Amino acid sequence: MGEIFLLNRAAAVQRGRRLEYFTVAWNAIEGLLAIFFGGMAGSISLVGFGLDSFIEVMSGAALLWRMSVDANVERRALNEKRALRIVGMCFLWLAAYISYESGADLLLKHAPEHSLPGIILACVSLLVMPFLSRAKRKVGRDLNSQAMQADAKQTDFCAYLSGILVGGLLLNSLFGLWWADPAAALLMVPLIANEGIESLRGKKCAGCHPA
Repeated sequence: MGEIFLLNRAAAVQRGRRLEYFTVAWNAIEGLLAIFFGGMAGSISLVGFGLDSFIEVMSGAALLWRMSVDANVERRALNEKRALRIVGMCFLWLAAYISYESGADLLLKHAPEHSLPGIILACVSLLVMPFLSRAKRKVGRDLNSQAMQADAKQTDFCAYLSGILVGGLLLNSLFGLWWADPAAALLMVPLIANEGIESLRGKKCAGCHPA
């Protein structure tokens, strides 16, 4: 039975690595495109979406690091704690950045230009992220990994950001509501800050139990 358990765990680790390699590659490309299109259109929410993608890259890299020592229980636990703290700080920095920039846009009535590529990018992300999150959550349960479950939660959060972003950009593009983009960006802030605080606290996720 012990050998079967170890083999099943090793298979789960391999699935987790494949998911995280995909996460790193996807979000690196998505982040670069979002920041480029956001800069071209002057869209704070799109730039913020790109920065969130790089947080996903960091999280994916941390999970790959964590799974590289999965057989060592002590090092595995240490890697999980460090990964949660790093991602928590990044989320709080991102929340502060978006609050400042979107607040300034609302105050100065700065209207972003239309960004059809940004809308398309966010729509694609909105389709892909839920499937990726579901796969990560299953691996997290198989490995009894708080860090993997937290990473799946971040992927869910990326999907939420995509929906908010699409709504803001479409309202601006279709109806000329200049305030829709910074308002959509501000809607991201409570979600981002909450995730950051939970990560810094090392809050246990649903489906994770002490080994």
